Amino acid sequence: MLAFKQGGNMRRLGSVQQKVSCVFMTEVKEEPSKKRDCQPFNMVATTILNPAVLEADINSALATEKLDGTCCYVTHYKGKVHLWARLDRKANKQAEKRFKKYQYCHRSTKGFTWNVEEDFKTVPDSWMPAHQVKHLNGHPVPDEHGHIPGWVPVEDGNKQYCWHSSVVDYGVGTVLLLRAVANNDYDTLEIAAVPLTDLQEQTLELIGTNINGNPYALGCKKQPVHLLVSHGSVRIQNPPPVDFQQLHSWFCGSAEGLVEGIVWHCCDGSLFKIHRHHLGLEWPADGTHLGNKPVVVRVGGTAVAAGDNSKSLFASLSHLNGHRFSRLRDIHFDL
Repeated sequence: MLAFKQGGNMRRLGSVQQKVSCVFMTEVKEEPSKKRDCQPFNMVATTILNPAVLEADINSALATEKLDGTCCYVTHYKGKVHLWARLDRKANKQAEKRFKKYQYCHRSTKGFTWNVEEDFKTVPDSWMPAHQVKHLNGHPVPDEHGHIPGWVPVEDGNKQYCWHSSVVDYGVGTVLLLRAVANNDYDTLEIAAVPLTDLQEQTLELIGTNINGNPYALGCKKQPVHLLVSHGSVRIQNPPPVDFQQLHSWFCGSAEGLVEGIVWHCCDGSLFKIHRHHLGLEWPADGTHLGNKPVVVRVGGTAVAAGDNSKSLFASLSHLNGHRFSRLRDIHFDL
């Protein structure tokens, strides 16, 4: 798990295993959702702070960029440290229809009753529920969205997770990680081949060409680029106060505000977020803050020595070792 210093003390960042609560109280608006297709209502933030954020001392929390990708996890599988992909166990069609009808009628999911044994689709035998998922009679219980968060190992040759596979080399035991450079220059990023063991028990975001519409404009169809980013590692240097109007102004009028949202990491391990959709703002935005940051490629040497695929992303990036691009979105391989 990542750690950071503030006020002379070392503090640890929370792992993203569950849905993160909004920093404000939310309410339902009678309008189509901008985030979820076919949802006839929209969940928006009010100006009232979530009471839990005061208990967690939000004002001393670390503000980090909320990244738009797919969540991953690094932990053991078959005796070795492995990359895992997010796979939420979801309801079957009949149960989902019943759940949506209840949600539409009540504008809430509280009070809905699941039959966990019969209402949910099957998952691979290797699937495991995320940490802190509640259990009832030995079965994991779905969250407020009707999902049971969980993980499945990313194995070589699995086409469903081919983009996950492109950022991990189990032969060498490394992954492709996007991070801030080591000298605390948070405006400059680097792409590095990092040992999987260094990331054990961390959650990360997979971003790139074929993930969520590629809001960061990484790569292209001919040469896709995908990268892992540790949760909490992209710090916001000048975060606004946790105030509705000031946050709204920051998202609308600041170059640093061209992000999907903010995640606050509190001293007690609590996590809170704000998404542009909570504030009625569009996403993706043109010219994202992350995509416009300069980046240095540091992939080479033993990191790709065992690779036998000259067309792999590891090999392609190794040819760029030491090269600097003025913007992350400008990475290309035709030098």
